[in-house]
Amino acid sequence: MQTAFIAANITLSLTVLLYASWSDHKTREVSNRVWAVYAPIALCISLAELLLYEPAKLPFFGLSFGVTAAFALLLFYSGGFGGADSKALMCIALALPFSTEMLFTPLLNSGISPLSQNIFPLTIFSNSVLFAAASGLYMLLRNLSKRVATGKKLFEGTLATESIGKKLVVLVTGYKVPVAKLKEKWHVYPMEDVENDDGENKLNRKLVVVPRDEGRDEIVEHLSNAIDSGKISDYVWATPGLPMLIFVTIGLIVALLFGDLVWILVSYVLG
Repeated sequence: MQTAFIAANITLSLTVLLYASWSDHKTREVSNRVWAVYAPIALCISLAELLLYEPAKLPFFGLSFGVTAAFALLLFYSGGFGGADSKALMCIALALPFSTEMLFTPLLNSGISPLSQNIFPLTIFSNSVLFAAASGLYMLLRNLSKRVATGKKLFEGTLATESIGKKLVVLVTGYKVPVAKLKEKWHVYPMEDVENDDGENKLNRKLVVVPRDEGRDEIVEHLSNAIDSGKISDYVWATPGLPMLIFVTIGLIVALLFGDLVWILVSYVLG
């Protein structure tokens, strides 16, 4: 019967995260009601399971949640995570604090790590980071292949003088789109802006490596005016800003099926 409690929390978590990912992708928002429903139900199921079958693990449940919550808050206040991402990770810690191998044995034995057994949410997080990094590699290869195919420079005008670090961030998170797409799709964010004329009918273009909602429309207007006046080309750097919740959901599914991907990779490298 203990597996029924684990199955209930897995089903709950997948259902909530799939909905939250869809909502985040469509609207870039997830209602707090989602977490207000998820958290207490998950907590009740987990407490019932532990009290009935493994009361000695209650302190470790608190430790798993405490470490995960502290980590999620650190990511949020450092700007590495959005509010919904942090809340999702904390809710997962209430639902799935430990490895689910009692119900789901990972397809790869090397996927069972000390971290996944004791603080399962951090395994989900590390998996999600790997998939987010993979999307960055895809974006980089896409941009480089387009550079080879078209022969056009990736960074034109004053953008060429930007730092290598900024250029790399743009290459792994964005791509060039017509400014009309920025006007049509509000969730696509410009990764460059233009400053005032330098007196020679040229504009100072600069990269924006941390796009934000604040001032987005103003930047789009700047770019549109510069294009209309013929000072820059129609294509500008932008990012779709894929929601991290999608990667968290993928990270959970992979953790259930294969376990800790980082542990698997380390084990493979070390032989």
